[in-house]
Amino acid sequence: MSWGTELWDQFDNLEKHTQWGIDVLEKYIKFVKERTEIELSYAKQLRNLSKKYQPKKNSKEEEEYRYTSTRAFLATLNEMNDYAGQHEVISENMTSLITAELTRYVQELKQERKSYFHDGRKAQQHIETCWKQLEASKRRFERDCKEADRAQQYFEKMDADINVTKADVEKARQQAQLRHQMAEDSKAEYSSTLQKFNSEQHEHYYTHIPNIFQKIQEMEERRIVRIGESMKTFAEVDRQVIPIIGKCLDEITKAAESVDHKNDSQMVIEAFKSGFEPPGDVDFEDFTQPMKRTVSESSLSNSRGDGKSEPKFGSKSKGKLWPFIKKNKLMSLLTSPHQPPPPPPASASPSAVPNGPQSPKQQKEPLSHRFNEFMTSKPKIHCFRSLKRGLSLKLGAGPEDFSNLPPEQRRKKLQQKVDELNRDIQKEMDSRDALTKMKDVYIKNPQMGDAASVDHRLAELGQNIEKLRLEVQKFEGWLAEVEGRLPARTEQPRRQSGVYEAQNPSGVNSCAQDRESPDGSYTEEQSQETEMKVPATDFDDEFDDEEPLPTIGTCKALYTFEGQNEGTISVAEGELLYVIEEDKGDGWTRIRRNEDEEGYVPTSYVEVYLDKNAKDVHKPLQKISE
Repeated sequence: MSWGTELWDQFDNLEKHTQWGIDVLEKYIKFVKERTEIELSYAKQLRNLSKKYQPKKNSKEEEEYRYTSTRAFLATLNEMNDYAGQHEVISENMTSLITAELTRYVQELKQERKSYFHDGRKAQQHIETCWKQLEASKRRFERDCKEADRAQQYFEKMDADINVTKADVEKARQQAQLRHQMAEDSKAEYSSTLQKFNSEQHEHYYTHIPNIFQKIQEMEERRIVRIGESMKTFAEVDRQVIPIIGKCLDEITKAAESVDHKNDSQMVIEAFKSGFEPPGDVDFEDFTQPMKRTVSESSLSNSRGDGKSEPKFGSKSKGKLWPFIKKNKLMSLLTSPHQPPPPPPASASPSAVPNGPQSPKQQKEPLSHRFNEFMTSKPKIHCFRSLKRGLSLKLGAGPEDFSNLPPEQRRKKLQQKVDELNRDIQKEMDSRDALTKMKDVYIKNPQMGDAASVDHRLAELGQNIEKLRLEVQKFEGWLAEVEGRLPARTEQPRRQSGVYEAQNPSGVNSCAQDRESPDGSYTEEQSQETEMKVPATDFDDEFDDEEPLPTIGTCKALYTFEGQNEGTISVAEGELLYVIEEDKGDGWTRIRRNEDEEGYVPTSYVEVYLDKNAKDVHKPLQKISE
């Protein structure tokens, strides 16, 4: 099967067919190019999608990716990024192995086709020229034959005519012979030209054209084979990345199988556990014992004791108590330890009042009068340092000891800080060891360097290590303090009737030092606890300086009081103390020993001497005459 023998007369159709084949090849190249563009676009979109949902560094989202479910999602994002990379590989391989190769091949194919059809046209023109020569020789031979016949007829006519002279007849005879000779010559030339044309034509249709058409056929077959190989490569490029894509999908499946709901639940506990115990039962408040009220006043006390209504103060400041109670922070001005005070001892010691251990009876104001007085007066926040600290925490400046956090969370933060400092110490020690070795080398080989040049750096490293160790000791001290508070309390926690005030181990006045209320519960001071929305001028005018409560009198301890509960203070029998807040009807009086020690004692345990003009905190105690 050869185009040269079967299609010897289809030169034009072959030319059209081969051009169509090149067009098909170029169309396939265009198809592959568009496929590579789609792969690149798809890979880019996948990468952008993965990047869009990646957690931002140093943000809250990054902390959320410690759970197994979110880590699995992060692994999925990373695998999708690798998945996109495989589509980029597909695009690159198709471009290099198919598009570039076929584009170069098309150019070569066009040149080869042009050469073959040029040779075919040249052979066609040659045979056409031979045919024209044959036709010319044939026409000349035909013309000469006709001329010879006419000359012969004229000679015969002249020879038969008796009126024609002999000379004319001879002339006609010679003319006829000449024409016959010319006809013979044209015949010989025509015969020669015909033989030559037949030879050329035979060689054209049986040699030149078959060879040219055979080359064109081979060219077309190579084109067909090449486009088939390209289609095979097209599939192989996809097939090569399938194992890697399968691994990506396997990793996604593995990440999904690693999701552990129990572990995530435990991590939630570790993340938000405060370390406090739930509050205990609320004690019954009997307001009928220490105070005698009118009908209207008893209705007020009943409404408060039943918990149905509660006066609201300080609309500018709202607090949030642990765990679920919302009350006003300024109520702390009217409240004291909610637990009923213990009764006085059955008998007094010899140093007590001679008339017996009887609690002094002081004139008490009705509770409703205190509410009215509080509503009409401007309250002074005596613990504004903690409030300002809470506002600063909202701006991101937390205390160094993490005292703004619950104990459990504080312990974790302190432990992380200690580990971080230990790692820094180890780095500094490694650097020091390396410099020490370098110094030894310099000492043994002075030509390599000056040993004294590293002394300054060694001294700096030593200072850094010492500073870091001091930091570690400081944080370890805070950590030990927190870990000492974490074990469960033996005493049942109590709930206060007012707002829980923060206090340090020495007293309730230093509320910026600790975050535990007098009953051991937890009061948040960050943004979720206090959202003060008052102008800065109010703060500057009213609360710039935190001043201790002024003394309103003195008192003498009638009995010894241990003060084991938080918020209370221990007193010895006969001790003289300052009174900074008198009994508000709950049986507790707030006293101060010195600038750092203050707290509540049962009113029945002390004898109070109020001084309305006493405002100086440092006023010396006068001896109380019995």
